[in-house]
Amino acid sequence: MCTPFNVTLLPIKYSIMSRFWVWPCQFLVMACAALRAQDAAPIFREVPASESGINWIHHNGLSPNHYLPESTGPGVAIFDYNNDGMMDILLVDSGDSVFYKPNVALHPVLYRNNGNGTFTDVSKEAGLSADLYGQGVAVGDYDGDGYQDVFISGYGKSALYHNNGNGTFTDVTAGSGIRPTQWGSSALWFDYDNDGKLDLFIGEFVDYSSLRVCSASESYGGESSNTQSAYYCIPKIFKPLPSELYRNLGNGKFADVSGITGISALPGKAWGVVASDINNDGFMDLFVSNDTVANYLWMNRGGKKFEDIGVEAGVGYSGDGSPRSGMGVDAGDFDQDGKQDLVVGNIDSQTTSLYRNVGNEMFDDINLKTGVSQATRMMSGWGLRFFDYDNDGWPDLIFANGHPDDAVETRNAGIGYRQPILLMHNVDGAKMDNVSAQAGPAFTKKYCARGLAVGDLNNDGYPDVVFAENGGPVHILMNTASSGNNWVGLILRPKTTNPDAIGAVIRWSVAGKTFSLLRTAGGSFLSSHDPRSILGAGKNQIDWIEVAWPPPSHRVDRINKPKMNHYATVVEGTDASN
Repeated sequence: MCTPFNVTLLPIKYSIMSRFWVWPCQFLVMACAALRAQDAAPIFREVPASESGINWIHHNGLSPNHYLPESTGPGVAIFDYNNDGMMDILLVDSGDSVFYKPNVALHPVLYRNNGNGTFTDVSKEAGLSADLYGQGVAVGDYDGDGYQDVFISGYGKSALYHNNGNGTFTDVTAGSGIRPTQWGSSALWFDYDNDGKLDLFIGEFVDYSSLRVCSASESYGGESSNTQSAYYCIPKIFKPLPSELYRNLGNGKFADVSGITGISALPGKAWGVVASDINNDGFMDLFVSNDTVANYLWMNRGGKKFEDIGVEAGVGYSGDGSPRSGMGVDAGDFDQDGKQDLVVGNIDSQTTSLYRNVGNEMFDDINLKTGVSQATRMMSGWGLRFFDYDNDGWPDLIFANGHPDDAVETRNAGIGYRQPILLMHNVDGAKMDNVSAQAGPAFTKKYCARGLAVGDLNNDGYPDVVFAENGGPVHILMNTASSGNNWVGLILRPKTTNPDAIGAVIRWSVAGKTFSLLRTAGGSFLSSHDPRSILGAGKNQIDWIEVAWPPPSHRVDRINKPKMNHYATVVEGTDASN
């Protein structure tokens, strides 16, 4: 057992001779720290399928032709479909399409949380039967009846499911006004015009109607020693597509407003999308990552028009002015200065970008300063998320990685097709420490990871992680709560604002410091997260919590000295009960 070694007990001055004393001291300190890290409980524990009951495997329809959509899914959602207080899990599968004809009908799979660490497949009785080549999933209560509805994007088709409130869903796509997607990617629900109803944004990737089969020279890595006849095409050879924005008209009807709002004016190659209020004007903006073209930062101008300022804001291109392969995205207040920062994962060697919001609709890429660049340099980042895994009040980051080209190892030394997931700890908003080595055995393995969602699966106040592999299994990482920090979870119940309280600003005070959290929508890649908010307090008591409800409410409700380490329901206009 290591004990602290106090070098100040040695009455020596720092000199050439004293180095012989100091260096052993430093070595002992580092060695003891390493041993303590080995002895400490891992941050996350992976739950085996035999324990959870989730033995699902993603079907990507891998074929000798290597059709490009095979390399992308699946999406993951964490939400409470039956309002029993436990978070359930939905996994998007790849069904019938023009290039894939599975032997059996495939559909989205819904696992009910039994509340005892196990899950039950309830897809059949829930009615989630749409047969489509699914990609992403967006969850939100679009009709305000108190139950979460589901939208699934896909190749050539999409599906809107209304939650009936009795454990079942109805496919209402046909009468909704939502058209089939061409290659729908990430989607989200948010209230762009502040009328109190959730609208729907759907990202579109590329025009793949040709079903083009590519040679090695048209693929990600160029010429290869591999003798296979077909490779996954690099997306830059395909035409971009305009994404879609649907305004919620009520009564289950939606109108395409992509044209009048400006969204369709700039076709892109959308992979990830997050809705956040970049300039704190009360209107939710959109950050869209694009593959091989500039990322878009759609600023919401008064709920009427969107203006792309990605290039001007410094988030469109790399530092040298080149487009990158943008994939997963998220938004959060990394440094707790009251402004929303952005993160976007890219393909290997491009590194993940962490963009600090410096105000005036401008950003500074601080990936090198914070250590994010070094940790992600050889990774291709898909699902990712800002989340406070240790409840110290500072948002940390998790990354799900994997290369899109299954032949990459035959031509790119040092870059793997399967890659490890990463966990980075936020140190006072100044840097990100790579703590993957202490995160648990799951972080030592390699995956072809894609969608990732974060949520508290066992209601212990510590966020858990679910991610899925392309053509592989789903992985459940349970947070061990090893930090032992205090927390308060919030369940927001709006009355006049949008049903999911997207855009609400939560502030809380801990030991004289004020933290803030904006209720964003979307984020990660093809995935949807637990709608509850967890406020970390370290070892302290939270002094007060304020919820500033989004327009049209504008009300601020407050809780003084909240009860710690439990979930509190905050009803708009009631000054919050515990």
